[in-house]
Amino acid sequence: MVNPKNSQPIVVLITAPDREVGRQIAKTLLEQRLAACVNILPAINSLYVWEGKLQDEEEVLLVVKSRAELFQEGLLPAVQAVHPYQVPEIIALPVMAGLRNYLEWIDKETGYS
Repeated sequence: MVNPKNSQPIVVLITAPDREVGRQIAKTLLEQRLAACVNILPAINSLYVWEGKLQDEEEVLLVVKSRAELFQEGLLPAVQAVHPYQVPEIIALPVMAGLRNYLEWIDKETGYS
């Protein structure tokens, strides 16, 4: 079921170098009510090219539940302020449908009324 209030829920994916940094980002987002929930998935392996060199790093992945309205002006700068990477992965994906109560909970926890 889609969100009944027309508030666009999103899932934001953020990689971080370790659990400590991931927890710091998660706490920042939750304290500022920019996210309703943050899952931290440990020990993902990221392979990518950076400055012309192949990188193979262990990272953590944050799965953030938020709203599109908060992304550009709130969530993005909040993450960039505490993230150690020069160019961190911070990407938002739309939630097309979900359990009504869960979507309402995201709205409530992120200050949407």
